[in-house]
Amino acid sequence: MSDHRVLLLAHGSSDPQWCRTFEKLAAPSLASVPDSAIAYMELSEPSLDDEIARAAQDGVARVTVLPLFLAAGRHLRKDVPAMLDRLASEHRVEISLASPVGEHPLLGDAIRHIVEETLTQTSSH
Repeated sequence: MSDHRVLLLAHGSSDPQWCRTFEKLAAPSLASVPDSAIAYMELSEPSLDDEIARAAQDGVARVTVLPLFLAAGRHLRKDVPAMLDRLASEHRVEISLASPVGEHPLLGDAIRHIVEETLTQTSSH
């Protein structure tokens, strides 16, 4: 068990199919990054609260929360930082909030590849 855990944060939904999509998206990272997990802000399990509590119980000192969001809207500017402040205080864990994945330039390249692949597939039909 490491002293640093990475949590991939998704919004959450009452629709299990929506959750499976994010779990599939997170799977390569979870498989390759030791001591990482997915957590949901609301409506789904495991919740961010539960995962921070589990990290503290496991003796983790630092948690980095990486939002699987395309942009930093109200949730990432206000709601999530407030939640993280409360959780850090409650569990005596250092928590940092990374920029959402949508702000990373590699995501733009990935979208371009998907668009090019889609165009190739649709033009061959």
